[in-house]
Amino acid sequence: MSEPSIPKWALPAPKFKLPASGGKTIALDDFKGRKTVVLFFYPKADTPGCTVEACGFRDGIANYEKANIAILGISPDPVKAVDAFGEKFKLNFPLLADEDHAIAEKYGVWQEKTMFLKKYMGVVRTTFVIDRNGKIAHMFEKVKTRRS
Repeated sequence: MSEPSIPKWALPAPKFKLPASGGKTIALDDFKGRKTVVLFFYPKADTPGCTVEACGFRDGIANYEKANIAILGISPDPVKAVDAFGEKFKLNFPLLADEDHAIAEKYGVWQEKTMFLKKYMGVVRTTFVIDRNGKIAHMFEKVKTRRS
C-alpha cells in the first residue's frame, strides 16, 4: 500500500522576494507569524480579466484588513508594468513583478495554455491562501473572472 500524497495546498508555500509596485521589494517572510496572505497570480497587467480580479480585491480591502489578511498580486510583467497597473486602477495592495516567472513555476502556475489554437506558456490564474505559519491553507485553481 502506497503512502497518500500530500495535496499541494497543505505544503509550505514557496518563498519569494520580488520587486513590487511603489518601488518596494516584498518577501513572503515579511508576513510570517503576523498575517495570512492571499496571493493571486494573474497573467498580464491591465487586461480585462486581470483588471476585474485586481479591482475586486481593491474594493474588498477593508474586509481583508479587518481579518488581518495581506493581499499580494504576482504576474510575469516587468515592475514598470505592475507599477502602472496599480496606479491606473488605484490598487491599494502591492503587485509583484515575477519577470522570469521563477516564482510562478515554483507555485506550479506557469503552464501551457492555448488561445486561438496557438500553444504558449503563461500564468494560469490561481489564488493561494497562505497561513501565518507559511503553509498553503487553500488553493483556488483556474480562477474565472466576470467581465462587465
